[in-house]
Parts: sequence; structure tokens; C-alpha cells
Amino acid sequence: MTTESDQLADLDPFEIFDDEARRLDRFFSSLDEQGWERASRCAGWNVRDVLGHLAGEELYNQACLDEDIAGFFEMLGREQVGRGFDAFNEWCVRRRHEVPVAEVLREWRTKNGETRRRMRALGRDAMIATSVGPYPVGLQTFHYASEYATHADDIGVPVTGAEAGPRLDWRTRFAGFVLDEAGSGARVETGPGRVSVRIDSMSTRLEPEEFVEATVGRLPDDHPLDPRVRSALRCLA
Repeated sequence: MTTESDQLADLDPFEIFDDEARRLDRFFSSLDEQGWERASRCAGWNVRDVLGHLAGEELYNQACLDEDIAGFFEMLGREQVGRGFDAFNEWCVRRRHEVPVAEVLREWRTKNGETRRRMRALGRDAMIATSVGPYPVGLQTFHYASEYATHADDIGVPVTGAEAGPRLDWRTRFAGFVLDEAGSGARVETGPGRVSVRIDSMSTRLEPEEFVEATVGRLPDDHPLDPRVRSALRCLA
């Protein structure tokens, strides 16, 4: 069974998830019509589409909490959604295109608030149902927070100077944990201001920001990182 490592023990996944949700909520609440239409780093999606994605995936998050993964997939079958989470994500965005953005924001805010409350009430050591089987609530919460942080960066959500350091720290540490959990061939060592990565006979040194971007599949196409290292590091997207 997957368990948390010492590198995550001093981090509170519920507070981190709350912080990422609050940051997104403040940003969404500040947008005008032009802001909603701005392109994001997600191919083909604007800022409004990212909100639609976040609102829609609460269907999955709450199916996990309800221990009703089978019902979730039955619903997708009734809706004739194709296989895989990419198809689910596109369906979530598409079905909210004609819904007023204020309603989509209210949907996301309400459902995500429920998810965060219920996850915290269960506690980090409890188990939650997921599409790949039971998984610790604390680790699942880290995954949700990581996705929120990634999408916040995708749409340009501001991060203050005081927030940036701790945020980069937990994301770096969690990405290293996930690489270990997944049995990646990448050996990762972190130090002040750098992350060293070794894969077979190759070794490279990255800035922590570059490392995090690699793990979530957001490095620019023209980044000089070896494609084999890039592929091995992608674990959170």
C-alpha cells in the first residue's frame, strides 16, 4: 500500500489544498469578460474552459468520496463520453460552454468546498476510493492541490513573494515523492536552489521551477532538457 514518506510528513495537505483553492477563487472572482476569454497554457482552452474543467471534475472527486466509482463510469457511459480522462475533461468543458460563467463559478465553488471539507474530515491516513483502487486521503489531497497549482499557473494566477517559496517547496517535494511512488527510473536529489536528476548514465541539474514544470508537462517545447529525461519526469499530468 502506498504511504506518505518522511519528506511530506511536515506538510498539511488540507491547508495546501485550501490555499490553492482560495487563490483560484480570488482570481476567478476578479475577472471581467475579457479575462475569461484569455488563452491558457492548456491547448485549446481559455480561462473559462479551465474553470469548466475544474467544476466538472468534481463529479469524479465526489464519486471517490461517495465510494461510487462504478456509478461515475456508468454516468459517463450514459452520456456517451469516450474512454479515458482526456475525453471526460473535454466533455466537462463542452457541456458548460452555454452555461453563464457565474453559474459555473458557483458550481465549482460549492462542490470544491464540499470536497475539501469532506477530505479534511476523513483525515490524511484514511483511505478513499479512486479509479485505480483505494488510496490515502492525504496523498489524494496533495494530487488535487498539485492540479490546482498547475492550472493556476496555466491561467496566470498571481502568487505573492511570500507564497512563492513555500509553494515551490511543497510542489518539488511532492513531485519527488510521486516519481518514487511510480517507480520512475529518475533518481532525484534536491538541494538549495537546484534539483539533480540522474537517469541511467545521464545526469542533469535543474532549477526547482524547471523540475516542477517538467513533472506537470509544462516545459516549453524548446527547452534543452533531453527528451528521455523530460519523459521520465512527467508524473503529474
